[in-house]
Amino acid sequence: MLPRLFLLFVTVPVIELFLFLVLGQRIGLGATFAIVLLTGFLGAYLAKSQGLKAIARYQESLAQGRLPHEAIIDSLLILIAGVLLLTPGFLTDAVGFALLTPSIRNVIRARLEQSIKEKITVAGQGMGMPVPKGSSGGSSGGPRVITVEAEVVETSTDRSRHDQP
Repeated sequence: MLPRLFLLFVTVPVIELFLFLVLGQRIGLGATFAIVLLTGFLGAYLAKSQGLKAIARYQESLAQGRLPHEAIIDSLLILIAGVLLLTPGFLTDAVGFALLTPSIRNVIRARLEQSIKEKITVAGQGMGMPVPKGSSGGSSGGPRVITVEAEVVETSTDRSRHDQP
């Protein structure tokens, strides 16, 4: 975790400063500043339009009774892209514009979905899901499942009856 934070908070700004200095010397300070402003405005516009499309897909999925997981992950990636594009810098702009590209976003989303599926195990009896073998609480290395017996004491949700004698 520490190397990632180091990369994020130290290495990226150093690379951005280096790119500012090199481009500022080659194309001039005014042009460099104009490019930074242009990518910020263009990025904000693209993030907004892509975000609205993701929200529409989210609502469409819900209307059809499907889980909107793809739209949620796309929205998160678009939000990250927007933040990167509003951050001054050429490296962050390149990564931000890449995240706004649907084909690149699809690849990243597929990897995120696979990573999430590997980390989450769903098991339940009576829910149409088989209980994994070796998950009865033993030390088989699988997920631990605890079976609880319960009795319904009260089924009414009207609590005003209990206040009357």
